[in-house]
Amino acid sequence: MHPALTNDVTERPQIWTRLSGDDWAAFEALPPTIRQRLQEHAYDAWAVNALTLWRRFRRKHASSDRALRSLLRYLDECEALERAAYAEAYRHRHGTLLPHLAARASVLRYRRR
Repeated sequence: MHPALTNDVTERPQIWTRLSGDDWAAFEALPPTIRQRLQEHAYDAWAVNALTLWRRFRRKHASSDRALRSLLRYLDECEALERAAYAEAYRHRHGTLLPHLAARASVLRYRRR
């Protein structure tokens, strides 16, 4: 996507590379657990990237369950890196903590059943 056509003002372009493709088709091709986790992600988790990772994790691990758990952990790590980069950029730009961090607020998640 052309940078002028996005409202993403995070540090993501400096951290990650967004793969091209049909985001909706990629999202639908993911297992339901991964789709839910992407919906909970603090930022747009880029479904095409997630599907590429899912395919790699499935090839790497002996079972789909193990691949699923590994990808969920990896998505959590990526989200934490993004949040830390955004918070640091905010602190550098404004000289204060990101209000979300100052308030010790958490990322909203669906309740685990």
